Amino acid sequence: MRTVEIICTNCGAETLLRRDAVYDGFVKTGESLSCSSCGHRFASEDDVPFKARNTGPRVFTEADRSARVDLFDTGEADWLCRHCAHYIVNPFTQFCALHRREVQATDTCDRFEKAVQRSGSDELL
Repeated sequence: MRTVEIICTNCGAETLLRRDAVYDGFVKTGESLSCSSCGHRFASEDDVPFKARNTGPRVFTEADRSARVDLFDTGEADWLCRHCAHYIVNPFTQFCALHRREVQATDTCDRFEKAVQRSGSDELL
């Protein structure tokens, strides 16, 4: 998200930057940047006096952060139904074509078969 807080050079107010689209017919050609208090227009993004963000005092350091929690053992998440060749998803249900029953994406079974990937794609077949 772009910064919107400014200190206007024209009126001196701490205010917000207004961004209005500029069109040529139905084609957007740029943006008009102005002060929301006084309407002063800025020529470009470089001319806008953005307000510096105050992050406040740093109380915690990275040493205070808790250890990363792994929910699955190494490779265990690869054996979930959602990675199986028999897993079918439609807008109404998730289905196992092998067992012919409704399943959840995080279910597992002993007859898991890894879905093959298409070459050059991240999608599974």
